[in-house]
Amino acid sequence: MADSAHPRRDGRKHGARPRRDTSLRRVGREARPFLRARTGVILRLAGWSLLEFAQTFLGGFGVARALDDGFLAGRPPTGLLWLAVAAVAVLPSVPAARGVFGRLADLVEPLRDGLVRRAVSRALSGALDRAGDVSTRSLSQVTHQSEIARDGWAGLVLTLRSFVFTAAGAVAGLLALSPALLLIVLPPLVLGAALFLGTLPPMAARQRDYLAADEAYAAHAGLLAASVRDIAAAGAAERSVAESRALAEAQLAASRSLARWSGVRVLALAVCGRFPPLLLLLGAPWLLRNGLTPGALVGALTYLTQALAPAVQALMTMLGTAGGRLVVVLDRFTDAPPPPADDPPPPAREAAPPRGTPVAELHEVSFAYGPGARPVLDRLSLTIGAGEHLAVVGPSGSGKSTLAAVLAGTERPTGGAVRWRGRPVRPADATSVRVLLPQHAYVFSGSLRDNLRYHRPDARDREIAAMAEALGLDGLLSRLGSLDAAVEPDRLSQGERQLIALGRAYLAAPPLLILDEATSRLDPAAETRAELAFAALPGALVVVAHRLSSARRAGRTLVMDGPRTQCGTHGELLGSCTLYRDLAGLWEPADEERKGRRGIRSTPPPSPV
Repeated sequence: MADSAHPRRDGRKHGARPRRDTSLRRVGREARPFLRARTGVILRLAGWSLLEFAQTFLGGFGVARALDDGFLAGRPPTGLLWLAVAAVAVLPSVPAARGVFGRLADLVEPLRDGLVRRAVSRALSGALDRAGDVSTRSLSQVTHQSEIARDGWAGLVLTLRSFVFTAAGAVAGLLALSPALLLIVLPPLVLGAALFLGTLPPMAARQRDYLAADEAYAAHAGLLAASVRDIAAAGAAERSVAESRALAEAQLAASRSLARWSGVRVLALAVCGRFPPLLLLLGAPWLLRNGLTPGALVGALTYLTQALAPAVQALMTMLGTAGGRLVVVLDRFTDAPPPPADDPPPPAREAAPPRGTPVAELHEVSFAYGPGARPVLDRLSLTIGAGEHLAVVGPSGSGKSTLAAVLAGTERPTGGAVRWRGRPVRPADATSVRVLLPQHAYVFSGSLRDNLRYHRPDARDREIAAMAEALGLDGLLSRLGSLDAAVEPDRLSQGERQLIALGRAYLAAPPLLILDEATSRLDPAAETRAELAFAALPGALVVVAHRLSSARRAGRTLVMDGPRTQCGTHGELLGSCTLYRDLAGLWEPADEERKGRRGIRSTPPPSPV
């Protein structure tokens, strides 16, 4: 029990709550050794600033003496002499400014150089620890953020130095004129300064929150603009709208909080800059009755309006704008870099459904494009199990793509129910349950790696290599040069676009993959390779086929002829389905196989399949 009273090594007692490590404290810890190492530069800067102290002191004091000892006493030459003293005090400001800026460079440039060295060192260490994963953050720090820190630090030093010596000169002048003046002037200055300083931590936090919310909303908007087709294909419109609304509301809340604290800061500026002259004028009768001379009163007003008020205004404006930005930027250099990790932890997944639960189910599903339209799907029931390979064939316009859209959740049935893994379809589940690849593949401008990892941002290079071997992307990879090569969609063939989209889906490995003629631009050999690779994955595969060879590879085939459907194996359908036999008769396997062996990129035959 006795030990509990002794302080711990970190300065806190047992049970004491640790102080929050804010960005201001982190920056302060880094700033102290930097400033201690440049004590000489700071002293020389202060030496040149003494001229500004003298200028401020003589400005108000000269005006007071010019009135009391000169013009009001009937001695105009004396008054003019004191005004000349006040005017001459301004002349040393030119060499003082030159000396100040010379010493300022010795204080500012080492900061920028140190930040650049730190950013480069961190980038090189990160590149060695995580090969192929060099963030653009380091580039921004070297080129942009270091310049923001340099300019903000220079402005802060100049403004703070000017305020300190201007305020010291004004206070010394007021004290020389009459100590009673300080009783009226200092309280509002101290109150306003305390109120302003109290707003700095919450303002910095609100500024950071607002910037984070703004960046998040901008990033989300950019992603939406580039992914409209994917969102439509994935049936994620409602989820995307909800995410946009949440981000917009967060940004609005942050901006309102920032505005409220900005109002408090305006009040602090008014207390510091407007109240002292007002109180001095209100207290002038009492001061004059207690021995204050008229010249001292005018000199005090000169100090307040010409020196203190502008200095306070400049300091608070600088701290409120550039100062807050400086702390935020410097904190980006002082925070710890992310630890290297060869294998990042996988994202959290929902609990797996009970064993044997179908991946997708259609129960008495009907669909029509309008209240009076003929139904495309009419009370269709279908069950797709895990690992199953289903082909969908039928004449053009028979509803194959409509079935794919209903099964994927991008179209809502007009009757019946669609279930994924035992429960009703929810848009929020779309990206975790299924991937729908349409005939026209979506490829965006960027690197090949980014295109392939679109659904799996954490995919490793070895996984991409295995996918490329399984699907036959080696030729495309060799032509582009590397995974980091820039992809220009307009310079890719339709078959190459489809290969990239297929690789993206393969890496995602969803429980349900729906290919809606997504291999139509591949030759038969490439199509066969892709379908066999997907069939080897644990998820279910649904292929809307444009060649009957896809039906021969599938475990089951669904034949669609408008609302009429029939399902079975290839052999069963040849014996029981007239339409399937007709479709099989239009297919020329020998010709297709010969084209596949020769590597010809065939176009689909004029078959109704």
